Amino acid sequence: MNKETIKAFISWLESASYEEIIEHKKNVLASLADISSPSGKSDVKLALRLIDEEILARLEMGQKFQSR
Repeated sequence: MNKETIKAFISWLESASYEEIIEHKKNVLASLADISSPSGKSDVKLALRLIDEEILARLEMGQKFQSR
């Protein structure tokens, strides 16, 4: 992914609902089997890593707000 694509994806992640993110993750995982190029697999792995980081960040923020 180029820098602009990554920025746009991160922006989408920040504004997407949890359900939208989970649905997108399912779609990304499903597409992994169809990708054969190393750069394509690398892009998919990056997307999955960013998705997981966003989910973890939301979970941590939720826990911080609950403990107040």
